Amino acid sequence: MRIAIQGFEGCFHQQAAQRYYGKQTEIEACSSFPELVKKVKVGKEADAGMMAIENSIAGSILPNYSLLKNSGLHVTGEVYLQINQHLMALPGQRIEDIREVHSHPMALLQCATFLEKYPNIKLVESEDTALSAKNVHQRKSKTIAAIASKLASEIYELDIIAPNIHTAKNNYTRFLAISRNGVEPAEDANKSSVYFQTPNESGSLAKVLSMIAAEGIGLSKIQSFPIPAKEWTYYFHADMEFEDLKHFRKALKRIEPLTDQLTILGIYKKGLTHA
Repeated sequence: MRIAIQGFEGCFHQQAAQRYYGKQTEIEACSSFPELVKKVKVGKEADAGMMAIENSIAGSILPNYSLLKNSGLHVTGEVYLQINQHLMALPGQRIEDIREVHSHPMALLQCATFLEKYPNIKLVESEDTALSAKNVHQRKSKTIAAIASKLASEIYELDIIAPNIHTAKNNYTRFLAISRNGVEPAEDANKSSVYFQTPNESGSLAKVLSMIAAEGIGLSKIQSFPIPAKEWTYYFHADMEFEDLKHFRKALKRIEPLTDQLTILGIYKKGLTHA
């Protein structure tokens, strides 16, 4: 399969795609999330997509929720990927040789505690961690290092001169597998992503949530978004977790009369947190 991802070869999106779809997965690199969604929708260059949706430290990637809602695409699964950042350089180089470290601003921030130990090293922001690794490889500079994934070091033939330099060791990003076509949920499906809109009335959201709880459904995520055409009116993204698909379907029947709109993005198997 060819999977659309945001970023360059060797990025964390590629790792997530390979974990979900298999090691032989080919990638279609996209420079932005809207481009990723477009390529999955059109279907000529990608069979499906893998899109980051939230991080355990930085929180939700809010624009991606709106992108997903308006795309007409379906969620078919999810992957939790631990974000391990490594300092890498040309083979044979040591950290004492490095004068500049290049990476995405978020990666530099995630590794701030380690980098503070080397005040003489200049930090240079780039648009992508994997692209930074690629540039070190292409430029053959012995004084420049990159912060990126282990996969990037393997692809661009760089040595990891300082592994796992991120400050927070429990840093996970959640990725959603998205497709043009919905799939029939497996018997062991235990999670669903839905959108719903409630009337602009006092207690309307509380009524919906109480019905969900009454069926033993857990909410691992609920996020509100304003509706531009209607002042002070919101729709909600909810990730529901359940043990029995029958309880989930019963909960939907109970909340549907209480909502102005209810859309199921996907019913799928909950992803595992991998080290």
